[in-house]
Amino acid sequence: MISGFGSAAEPVSRLIEEFHKLPGIGPKSAARLTYHLLRMPENQARSLAEAIVAVKERIVLCSLCQNLTDTDPCAICGSTERDRTMICVVEEPLDILALERTGGYNGLYHVLHGVISPIEGIGPDELKIGELLARLRDGSVAEVILATNPSLEGEATGMYLQRLISPFGLRVTCLARGLPVGGDLEYADEVTLARALEGRRAL
Repeated sequence: MISGFGSAAEPVSRLIEEFHKLPGIGPKSAARLTYHLLRMPENQARSLAEAIVAVKERIVLCSLCQNLTDTDPCAICGSTERDRTMICVVEEPLDILALERTGGYNGLYHVLHGVISPIEGIGPDELKIGELLARLRDGSVAEVILATNPSLEGEATGMYLQRLISPFGLRVTCLARGLPVGGDLEYADEVTLARALEGRRAL
């Protein structure tokens, strides 16, 4: 129970607790969200609840790129207009949204769903690395762009992937470091990301 909200009605305090479990939501923000929902018209509250349920029931991982999708394969993997000789490897689905906003990349993607982080107990087996290597075995891919975040974990994951991909004889590049060290792709502006893509370098 969050301190200070124990006197609230049980459904209210429970919702505050659930909001507090979300990343970046502190006790006060959780309470504000809860009381905002209480003031919302019932149809809006139901629409929000239905959207949450639909996400949990209908969203799956694309069997090819591991991105979140409601169709398999996803729209990007299923497109006949994408350059299928290039795969851009990212940490999270949000990174794809950021790169797509630039309009500067027309290849395919692969989502790792995290980075190697021994401190947090995340090793290569917890990431979608095996699925990536399986995609490279048919010989249709010519270049792999490692677009992990410029953090220690992101850099280490990129280096690990480079060692695994090298035996395939593919061109392996990474984003140019116009990106701030320690920053996340999802927060970078379109111009910075576009220049990073254009200035990618071989590893």
